[in-house]
Amino acid sequence: MTVPRVPGARLRHGRVSLALSFFVQGAVFALLVTRIPAIQDRYGISDALLPAFLAAVPVLAGVGSVGTEQLVKRVRPSWVLRCAQPVVCLALLAVGAVGSMAQVAVALAVFGLSVGALDASMNMLGVSLQRTYGRSIMLGFHAAYSLGGIVGASLAWAGAHWQLSLALLYGPVVAVLVPLALIVGRWFVDRDRPDAAGGQEGAVAAVAPLAMRLLLPLCLVMAFAYIGDSTVSNWSAKYLQDVLGSSEQLATVPYNVYMVTTLLGRAVGDLGVRRFGAVAVVRTGTVVAAGGFAVVAAAPGAWAGMAGFTLLGLGLCVIVPQTFAAAGRYAFERHGPGASDMAVARLNIFNYVGFLIGSPLVGALGDAWSYRGAMLLPMVLVLVTLVYARSFGAPDARYGDGYERPRTADVG
Repeated sequence: MTVPRVPGARLRHGRVSLALSFFVQGAVFALLVTRIPAIQDRYGISDALLPAFLAAVPVLAGVGSVGTEQLVKRVRPSWVLRCAQPVVCLALLAVGAVGSMAQVAVALAVFGLSVGALDASMNMLGVSLQRTYGRSIMLGFHAAYSLGGIVGASLAWAGAHWQLSLALLYGPVVAVLVPLALIVGRWFVDRDRPDAAGGQEGAVAAVAPLAMRLLLPLCLVMAFAYIGDSTVSNWSAKYLQDVLGSSEQLATVPYNVYMVTTLLGRAVGDLGVRRFGAVAVVRTGTVVAAGGFAVVAAAPGAWAGMAGFTLLGLGLCVIVPQTFAAAGRYAFERHGPGASDMAVARLNIFNYVGFLIGSPLVGALGDAWSYRGAMLLPMVLVLVTLVYARSFGAPDARYGDGYERPRTADVG
């Protein structure tokens, strides 16, 4: 399968614009999830009803990802991203500005659906741009997402510190991010698609058995990685305070440390993939992440627990971007760019599966047994990645470095 050549300047512009899109999404998502208690208080959402509100977002995001799989049969992924990102930003503003519980439910529903379309199309473009570059750049995009998350969480902290209303916090941020999203969308680099509808439909039809059969290991890896990630985001503060006896203030530190180490790991991860290959990087990340969970489970005190969460950030951060890259590569090598988009959209669903089941699973195990023991569950699940690590390598035996290169001839 031939990879189209794109002028160097256009490639650079496309790479920067997509990185900015990842950054915007990281900031917006962090602004939502870090202010959930304030959203609950503003609209009088009871503790019993809150889990239903929170679960609805990843469920609807999965629906949005499925819809994107069908939509990109007819329009370019870049157009989906250009439309979805402003909607996500405006939905965030609506969450902070509407006047009733029913209205905020609608706003969260729109947020979930559009964020599923955004995540799927954004990673489609990342995979296709990496394929055109011929070297690993996917981790850099996710590093931009992590940086956006740090900025968004910092803005949320400032809003809480200065006791700003949600509308006053979200309004100026959205006023900046929506124009930024519209501007950077002009420079997205999209894949070429066949002129003949039949050719494109053939590629879509061909990917169906591939996604269900050969991509299943990657789907499991994606779900397990997000179970680990949701464990940190939802339980790190409670674990440090209730199990390891830290102060309330110190209990807020582990997630921030986790985000920073995630950013650092992703910032240098592409260099590791180019030097040692995706398989080696994923295996190393898996072992480091599992070690982090083990340290957290055995930690005698708060500082040891924070060391464990630091290891978790360094380990987990490489798995998700490489899973998207591997899925796109397998599908592209067999059926072309349309199949790559379908595979990424289907894989993206398991992002939300892991996010949805991870926190309740760890919480139930912690209540039934112990929270130290509960930390061993995501450790075991993450270690499953070692079984499937070879799935991250290049399918062509001529290339042992684990990332795709431009092709000059069709691969069967």
